[in-house]
Amino acid sequence: MTEQAEEMGCALKLWIAAAAAGVLVMLFLLVGGYAWLAAMFVGAVAAILLGMFLTWLICTPEERTRTAPASEPVDPLDIVSAAAGPAAVPHQPATEARDAAKADAALEAEKEKTAEVERKIAAEESRMADAARPRPAPEPSAPAATAPRDTGQPAGLDAPRAGKADDLKKIKGVGPKLETLLNEHGIFHFDQIAAWGPEEVTWMDENLKGFRGRVSRDDWIGQAKTLAGGGETAFSKKVDKGDVY
Repeated sequence: MTEQAEEMGCALKLWIAAAAAGVLVMLFLLVGGYAWLAAMFVGAVAAILLGMFLTWLICTPEERTRTAPASEPVDPLDIVSAAAGPAAVPHQPATEARDAAKADAALEAEKEKTAEVERKIAAEESRMADAARPRPAPEPSAPAATAPRDTGQPAGLDAPRAGKADDLKKIKGVGPKLETLLNEHGIFHFDQIAAWGPEEVTWMDENLKGFRGRVSRDDWIGQAKTLAGGGETAFSKKVDKGDVY
């Protein structure tokens, strides 16, 4: 009874330690970004496996079935039987061989259980190591503006911002055809034109087919700055009233 009580006390202490380890695993996974339920499940599995392994390793009593010792005290009756000759020795059943076979089978079963527990622990440790490994940072999104294709060409946009372009026809010198041509170059807003420097103005003056020099001649930059800031020009007021187009 005392031996059984000692085994139960040993197992209880080890299960408490395993539970604490499971809680630590759960907290570690929560810090690593795991969901609450997933972290709790992994912590519980780790605690159970660790408790089973420690209980088996520390609290399991030694194998009680042993093979007979190599040397045993000699019984006087055996001496008398041996002296009487082989015919006088009574026939004994071969129980020792059977006991040895049973002991070997039990030992093999325990080895198999140990190997299974070790495989489960190794698999769980590998999974937790993969979960703790830092994830690569997402690649930054590409800028909205496309890179200039030629030296001096103004940077354009793939599409107007928020899906709505400015009415570039409010700039004196920009009609419907020129507005379409500017859109093809990725120019949709007043602030794009207002930001052009001398190189961009020169490039546009030379590459607007059929409208060479129009940017400089009509001062698109000055008009675009006024309109981009929310102001109006005399020409833009006429466009708003419908007097031009």
